[in-house]
Amino acid sequence: MAKRTQPLWKVESDHPSAQLKLYNSLTRQKEVFIPKRGNQILWYSCGPTVYDASHMGHARSYISFDILRRVLSNYFGYNVLYVMNITDIDDKIIKKARQEYLFKKYVPRFWEEEFHKDMNALNVLQPDVLTRVSEYVPEIIAYIEAIIKNGMAYESNGSVYFDVSAFDNSKAFGDVASIQGGEGELSQSKEKRSPNDFALWKASKAGEPWWESPWGKGRPGWHIECSVMASAICGESLDIHTGGVDLKFPHHDNEIAQAEAYYNNNDWVRYFLHSGHLTIAGCKMSKSLKNFVSIKEALKKYSSRQLRLAFLLHSWRDTLDYSENTMEFATSYEKMLTEFFLNIKDLLQTVHVSDNCARFTKWTERELELNRTFRCTREAIHEALCDNIDTRTVLEKIRECISSCNVYISGGVNDCNLLKSIALYITNLMRIFGAIQDTEIIGFPVINSENAQDTESIVMPFLRILGDFRDDVRGEARKLKAQSILTLCDSIRDDILPNVGVRLEDREGKKCAVKLVDRKILMEEREARKRLEAEKAEQKAKALAVQAEKEAQKKIPASEMFLSMTDKYSAFDSQGIPTHDAQGKEISKGQLKKLQKLYQAQQKKYEEYLASIS
Repeated sequence: MAKRTQPLWKVESDHPSAQLKLYNSLTRQKEVFIPKRGNQILWYSCGPTVYDASHMGHARSYISFDILRRVLSNYFGYNVLYVMNITDIDDKIIKKARQEYLFKKYVPRFWEEEFHKDMNALNVLQPDVLTRVSEYVPEIIAYIEAIIKNGMAYESNGSVYFDVSAFDNSKAFGDVASIQGGEGELSQSKEKRSPNDFALWKASKAGEPWWESPWGKGRPGWHIECSVMASAICGESLDIHTGGVDLKFPHHDNEIAQAEAYYNNNDWVRYFLHSGHLTIAGCKMSKSLKNFVSIKEALKKYSSRQLRLAFLLHSWRDTLDYSENTMEFATSYEKMLTEFFLNIKDLLQTVHVSDNCARFTKWTERELELNRTFRCTREAIHEALCDNIDTRTVLEKIRECISSCNVYISGGVNDCNLLKSIALYITNLMRIFGAIQDTEIIGFPVINSENAQDTESIVMPFLRILGDFRDDVRGEARKLKAQSILTLCDSIRDDILPNVGVRLEDREGKKCAVKLVDRKILMEEREARKRLEAEKAEQKAKALAVQAEKEAQKKIPASEMFLSMTDKYSAFDSQGIPTHDAQGKEISKGQLKKLQKLYQAQQKKYEEYLASIS
């Protein structure tokens, strides 16, 4: 993307959002983010070309921009209008329809629906406005006419091309292959004045979709669609334009050229944000390399939260490698968060008191220290979010804070209120990042007027009673050595409650912990525990077999220990020590010496055995 030497706007240091900086691809540096209309953000994001299944490369862009959108809206408090397009007119769509003998309208609508399903499964917010190229053809034609009138485009054999040489503010930089790729597989460039010129309108050939235009039957070029649709919704100036880094050239360069040629200004996009590439185990994703991963395939192996955490653990503008190591790190981070939340919930249940005054206790140095850590964590997280929305640092600071909480808990809890505040803060961050899914409810939620509580608040007191009762029964069974009752208690913990999403954790000298956990996770834990028990049982059986063999070996007199080894020896002396091997060859002196030592060792074992039974 062509670099601009000077920002197009004045940065006011006393602006309320002056602390927030974003990396602007236009100027290739971090800049203070100042929307043109105060608290309002007009945001246009390049959407998919709907001709095939969405893959993890798509997920890289759409999850990353979903995180940025949520942070700008729910953390920094901006009012965002988020516009995204669907490219449903394209050479790839026409080619796909021909290959599969389908109607051209069927292909884009089918794959658009699949795309929306994938985005919903990934918990990506829907755009505020969705535009389709097929619905904006009249606006595209009018837009092209204006560019021609401004002297920046020309008609040739029913097609219209952007005249790059006539556009003073930008030149097309890049390799010829990228320029040709941007024109589409079905395009012909013989009518162009220059290889750098690109199509605004393509004359349709036989079998291709077409619309009437001043230049004859044709269809829009690829780049013009985004300039037109973004302008139709957002007007002559966008605050943010987003897309994958692979769209920088030629698509986004050409978009800017078209819009600035149309408006006769150079302020169409203020901040261009590009998400980084996605690789698969270090390699570019490609069907030819057989490492193509669709979003549906990824969701069969990992949850949408785990995928989002993997993205949060990396910078949105850097290359992200989708691999076993990356996802193992993400799942480990999720487990750490889950256990922290469960432990805090359990503490809040076990120390619950009815006396409001008794809920508050005097802070010791331990609480003061944890509160200082919490304050520093919040400050560091705010700085990280202001610094190009650095979620990687945010998650690292969360990990450090949770580690401090765990140290505090291990030393004994004096005040749960501080832990609750920390847990609520981290929960809110996860909700902002989209790692916790919120349901959209219009109007007031429908609740029981007598008990306005969520399901967890209602269920947990009953589970706590069950846990305490089981603790009492288990304690009495231990005193009475009633193994059958202890077995029933174990069955409740290991088999019955996990099936309904409840985990009991026995703690020596304390009440058991009661935690609500996803049933699937508990089933996986149970299977892992069974595998471990089976491995231990197998190891124990092997050890017992070895021990039994040793015990059996002790019972054999030394004079008989070699006599059964006829496959190795053929002659023995009066003590039973071999003198010749199986082939009749005399035993060497060195070998005979070793056999005599074995004989003496066995003689000692046999004597010990006789002594033990006498």
